[in-house]
Amino acid sequence: MMAAATPPDQAARTGASRTSASRTDADAPTAGASVSGNAGAPRVNPLQRLWLREIGMERLWLRQEPAAPSRPAAAQAQQPASAPAAGAGPAAAPAAPAAAKASPAAAPAAAPAAAVRSGPPPRPPARTREASPDPAPAPTPAEVAERVRDASLEELSAQVQACTACGLCHGRRHAVFGHGGQPTRWMVIGEAPGEQEDRQGLPFVGRSGQLLDAMLASVGMSRERDVFIANVIKCRPPGNRNPKPEEIAACSPYLMRQIALLKPERILVVGRFAAQTLLGTDATIGNLRGRIHRFKDESGREIPVVVSYHPAYLLRSPSEKARAWQDLRLACSQL
Repeated sequence: MMAAATPPDQAARTGASRTSASRTDADAPTAGASVSGNAGAPRVNPLQRLWLREIGMERLWLRQEPAAPSRPAAAQAQQPASAPAAGAGPAAAPAAPAAAKASPAAAPAAAPAAAVRSGPPPRPPARTREASPDPAPAPTPAEVAERVRDASLEELSAQVQACTACGLCHGRRHAVFGHGGQPTRWMVIGEAPGEQEDRQGLPFVGRSGQLLDAMLASVGMSRERDVFIANVIKCRPPGNRNPKPEEIAACSPYLMRQIALLKPERILVVGRFAAQTLLGTDATIGNLRGRIHRFKDESGREIPVVVSYHPAYLLRSPSEKARAWQDLRLACSQL
């Protein structure tokens, strides 16, 4: 038995429906289709849009995706002008001048740059020095005499070493107190220490000292046994110059106390300044030598004094040694 024949119009409709479904399945985009364009909608042709409308999925498939949230203003300000956002067109170009206009206003907020200075560097502030105490004033000859009035020979020597009664103390190496034997029969008094005396701290060393020792030995005397040798000035004058009157006055109390403590039997004075200081006169050595003078010490005792030439002068003038020999014999005649 043969089936009933299908009407022609119904068959045609059925074929068209199958064909449309197959095309729709082939041309419709898959679930993972990519989205492009600024609007975010899928890219379809008009025929695909017609099939989507027939199956009721046009609105669902072509629904607009939500727009991405815009970046905060702070993030846009941090983005460098040299890297504009993707997709930005000519409308983004005017933003650069706006940023350039805003930069001068922000400049004062930054830390100011160090000023460039020309010329020499500034001087550091001067340090304030603490005021040093004023040095003690030099003692007067009367004050020195008061200090040494009751001093022993050892105490007197210590005071001489620490003396600041005149300016000679500033340039000395050693104060020359004196040296010799005790008890003292003769006391030899010179003017002032020389360079060698200042170095060694002893009176009459070097060639002058050797000549003096030879002169004393010629009359049986010795500085190691019975002769004490000292100077009117205890410190060396600069350049071996002549002592000044104020320097002689400052040192005289030490010499007077030495004579009072040693109690010599005779005094041999060598040199003009020593003779004038001890005898209190301004006469020349030529007028003072050749006779016996008297010196009265602190106790009132009188001591014979003989004046002669200084050994340094005799080294420069050997012809005067004969007169110096006469002076030594005069001193011996009074013993």
